[in-house]
Amino acid sequence: MQFKSDIEIAQSTRLKPITEIADTIGIDGKYLELYGNYKAKVNFNLLKELQNREDGKLILVTAINPTPAGEGKTTTTVGLGDALNRLGKKTMIALREPSLGPVFGVKGGAAGGGYAQVVPMEDINLHFTGDIHAIGAANNLLAAMIDNHIHHGNALGIDPRRITWKRCIDMNDRQLRFIVDGLNGKANGVPREDGFDITVASEVMAILCLSKDIEHMKEKLRNIVVGYTYDDKPVTAGQLKAEGAMAALLKDALKPNLVQTLEHTPAFVHGGPFANIAHGCNSIMATTMALKLADYVITEAGFGADLGAEKFIDIKCRIAGLKPSAVVIVATVRALKHHGGASKAELAAENLEALEKGLPNLLRHIENITVKFGLPAVVAINRFPTDTEKELKLIEEKCREYGANVALSEVWAKGGEGGEDLAREVIRLTESGTNNFRFIYPDHMPIKEKIETIVKEVYGGDGVDFAPAALKEIERLESLGFGRLPVCMAKTQYSLSDDPKKLGCPKGFKVAVRNVKVSAGAGFVVALTGEIMTMPGLPKVPAAEKIDVDSEGRISGLF
Repeated sequence: MQFKSDIEIAQSTRLKPITEIADTIGIDGKYLELYGNYKAKVNFNLLKELQNREDGKLILVTAINPTPAGEGKTTTTVGLGDALNRLGKKTMIALREPSLGPVFGVKGGAAGGGYAQVVPMEDINLHFTGDIHAIGAANNLLAAMIDNHIHHGNALGIDPRRITWKRCIDMNDRQLRFIVDGLNGKANGVPREDGFDITVASEVMAILCLSKDIEHMKEKLRNIVVGYTYDDKPVTAGQLKAEGAMAALLKDALKPNLVQTLEHTPAFVHGGPFANIAHGCNSIMATTMALKLADYVITEAGFGADLGAEKFIDIKCRIAGLKPSAVVIVATVRALKHHGGASKAELAAENLEALEKGLPNLLRHIENITVKFGLPAVVAINRFPTDTEKELKLIEEKCREYGANVALSEVWAKGGEGGEDLAREVIRLTESGTNNFRFIYPDHMPIKEKIETIVKEVYGGDGVDFAPAALKEIERLESLGFGRLPVCMAKTQYSLSDDPKKLGCPKGFKVAVRNVKVSAGAGFVVALTGEIMTMPGLPKVPAAEKIDVDSEGRISGLF
């Protein structure tokens, strides 16, 4: 049997005009700004009209630590939204926007898969409504204003050796990680070491996603620390008078993007901070608006629950005042066998021994969600044709020992119909009265202790090895008044530890924090572990090699 590719499925589906999708969720046409027939921005002033309306139920979709076998988190999120709509629940989906870097690099796209996709998937995966380009422009405007200030006399006394603000581009390009610029004479600026981040790792992206309105966003932009003076004082974007122009570039990007699923469920796709570097969640604006419009809102956090769900709860929920009603933890038999030591070539064969060895990774995530964060959870097994009944039964038995039911998800092949069992369990959980939601640490806890708490309570580690530079910077940040900010861990997504080779549920490890930095505008302190890159590179065979467009403008190769 030959399966259609994701893009073939998407292109063979007849979409409804986005105005009809808006009608189904009660969005008045006066708040729509159309980008063609099938996508629109929703003016944030709609929130003022909806402010007295009761919020719907917020469902978080997270996963085990990712592997090359894949988990299908976005696919499950979309299919669950479709399934809840099929069961008569007024539902919206809230997702992140894909970055061009991963689209042309490894992933090839990030709009779901099979019969559980958000569409138009080509637009969503490419330029979409231009939000990420606007973020890049605002980021680079600030970079230009920093160097221009130094060129014209440097009244603030900025030390060119201690500029922390980088330029950005939304593409994987390792060549730009470390550069020297301002060369060839005085007229071309001050020579200095510089570099690029990928746009979705920019603090401006995090700020857009954590802003509640225009004024809140301007305040956050004003607070960005871009570097330090010769006498060790922080320099902000506000001191450079950059926040107004940056906000002007971002005013439309702040408006959530409305699209639809293949089954015409309304979806906001808005914002896309990296999850192993930044907080990895879609925008507060989109989530809060969706909660006012729907009875159920399905959203996802990046990568596994150790990264995505922890940051969703401890950063996004803390800043926005959100409270999830239930959590879905996505896993596959194949990925769990990989965590248990099976190679990628062996994953199709039944292997109960490898599966049992890999299961502790899933069980750790269940424990984190249900015990540490106090939230009801269900495990969604994204089913593959090679999964055997014995393997599925083993997962179900182990999960129930940890107090989490298991539901099979077949949304890739069947769309919303394949997610109805999962949807029924989600509904049951939201009505179960077992929600004891809490953060993993309080605001007043010192930065060092916050990092240690995350490592011990969420990752299961023995502690933290802080490099001297990290300890020195923590002391300095607390003296500058940043001690009450939440912590954003920059860590590999592939392991609960900071070593991507330690799969499953490693024990007896410590996490090495090599440095910390403040994202004062976004409102968190970043702890840098391992070899995390803020500018990825392309793989040996990038997905870009397979992407093409024909004479009719029809794109192929996205998946």
